[in-house]
Amino acid sequence: MITRMHFKSSEFSWGPIFVTAFGPSILFGIAQGAILPVIALSALQLQASYALSGVIAALIGIGVLLNNIPAALFTRHVGERWALVGASVFSICGLLLCVFARNLPMLTLGVFMQGMSMAVFNLARQAYILHIVPFALRARAFSIMGGSQRVGTFVGPFLGAAAMYMLELKGAYWVAVAAATATLILCYLIPDLPTEARQQAEIPAQQRPATGLRSLWPILVAQRRVFMTLGLGVMCLGALRASRPIALPLWAEHMGLSPTTIAFVFGLSAAVDMLFFYPAGVIMDKYGRGWIAVPSVLLMGLAYMLLPLTGQLISFIGIALFMGVGNGISAGIVMTLGADAAPKDNEIEFLGLWRVFTDAGQTAGPLLISLLTALLTLGTGIATIGLSGLLAAWLFGRTLLTKKPETP
Repeated sequence: MITRMHFKSSEFSWGPIFVTAFGPSILFGIAQGAILPVIALSALQLQASYALSGVIAALIGIGVLLNNIPAALFTRHVGERWALVGASVFSICGLLLCVFARNLPMLTLGVFMQGMSMAVFNLARQAYILHIVPFALRARAFSIMGGSQRVGTFVGPFLGAAAMYMLELKGAYWVAVAAATATLILCYLIPDLPTEARQQAEIPAQQRPATGLRSLWPILVAQRRVFMTLGLGVMCLGALRASRPIALPLWAEHMGLSPTTIAFVFGLSAAVDMLFFYPAGVIMDKYGRGWIAVPSVLLMGLAYMLLPLTGQLISFIGIALFMGVGNGISAGIVMTLGADAAPKDNEIEFLGLWRVFTDAGQTAGPLLISLLTALLTLGTGIATIGLSGLLAAWLFGRTLLTKKPETP
């Protein structure tokens, strides 16, 4: 079992771990970013309806949500490094299924496998950083990790688009295969973490803490206050993040903007994301997590509530950039809060449960917009998502703003 290691920040150097720790996030982000825009199109080519194509495209998120707990158990069993390797191999296999899909079941399985691999990859990389970065630099490390994945998902669609000029839709999948293969190689080269297995072996079995599946319920009970406060907060944050790719294009289309303009504005908003993740990490490390957590959800919540009031291009761009700032400074906050709250003896299992809350919010956000739009109006659906930002700000504020970063 790998246990938490306490490094002094004065003894820590970013250089040796920068490529091995953050490189896989960029590469894996490129792989996922390359295929996201084309999954639904691939389904349409295989004679799926518009509704079914949307469901198949959503299987990545569903796969992540359903596999967070199995991902935690797998990572606990094989360790962080081999979990990253396994996730990369599994992702490549799923991508090849998509490339050679001759029917919808093959495509569906390949897409769902991407969600499964993402669940393992995201949890294992979080646990890896938790063990190699000192607490004083933890928020910066997770912010860089979150930002590096954003860079990957920003670059991926452009590389996929270039490949599609020569290979049509399959070009995007081949870009993803190449990026996932590079991820596999880099993860394989990551050095194994130091362990305390020998010390653990000396502890009588009856005195060792429960791990794996049998530890999940005790963790839920023991950490119920954390899950009902910070857990609900990150669930709301997940809903805010996942709703942006739905809310902005739909409202822009409602305003009558052209597809080219919509893509340009969304690209501007995504670009803003990548400007603020490191300063946000510095603030969290120096002054406390709440000084980023609360403003991020407030900015996004207010942006959603103001979006239905926009009727001109300039105001729409302003709200989109406003939303991008809130999303950008939140990079790494979910992983940081989870790492802070994780009990020492059951870190991996706790992080698996923690990610269930985040991914549940990411799944629920777009579904809530769709439901309220069908029952009421598009503006009502978008504004309601904004209310979750206010709830998250209240939850984060009452639990985080009174605390300063302290070594656990």
